[in-house]
Amino acid sequence: MSAKIKEKIDASVEGKIRNLYELQLIDSRIDRLRTIRGELPLEVSDLEDTVAGLQTRLTNVTDEVAELENFLNEKKQAIKDFQANIKKYQAQQGKVRNNREYDAITKEMEFQNLEIQLAEKRTKEAKANIIIKAELLEKSKIEFEERSKDLKAKKSELDEIIAETEKEEQDLIKQSDKSSASIDERLLNAYKRIRQNSRNGLAVVAVERDACGGCYNKIPPQRQLDIRLNKKIIVCEHCGRVLVDGMLIPDLIEKA
Repeated sequence: MSAKIKEKIDASVEGKIRNLYELQLIDSRIDRLRTIRGELPLEVSDLEDTVAGLQTRLTNVTDEVAELENFLNEKKQAIKDFQANIKKYQAQQGKVRNNREYDAITKEMEFQNLEIQLAEKRTKEAKANIIIKAELLEKSKIEFEERSKDLKAKKSELDEIIAETEKEEQDLIKQSDKSSASIDERLLNAYKRIRQNSRNGLAVVAVERDACGGCYNKIPPQRQLDIRLNKKIIVCEHCGRVLVDGMLIPDLIEKA
């Protein structure tokens, strides 16, 4: 292999390393912006679910109370009807011609009285249920109002943070996309995979104090030399992150 070809290959590898590290620095800045938001997006989402659930509960309980009130009105009317039937049968008792007719009317009156007793029992149960539902409805209304206030406050806080960081984040995302386009697909996929499996989102790290900048395990001197030469892409034997020599690319480090 000629010296010129070898030099060209080495330059190409160094270029890949620089592009990869630049992408990491940009993505790390995006991560930091998103960290500023913290758990707020999740809190807002959880509160939205809670408020929606409370709204559904309010609707359901209100419908149940309305059904119970309709049931009460039906039973009240039924009792009136049974009482009217009894009066009618009482009037008929004075006109009977024999004991069989008298007994038949008496049984009808007894049946109507039983129906009244049953309707009164159901009415009593419905009234008790209405009291329980009314208490639940009141508690649900209070909780709904409180959670709605919390949601409004959290949304306002999140919107404020987003407004402060959105433009910078969008600019960084564009830079990230542009930087990604300069990296071959296989290397980019490896970078994304390492980033996804890393808690802090670091896939490319500089060697710091003879150690990996990601897992802080010591790197042997010979391996450090290989990293400084930038002739091939080298990963940490312990965490799998791509290692770069920060001293050779100070201009990129300044962007971090």
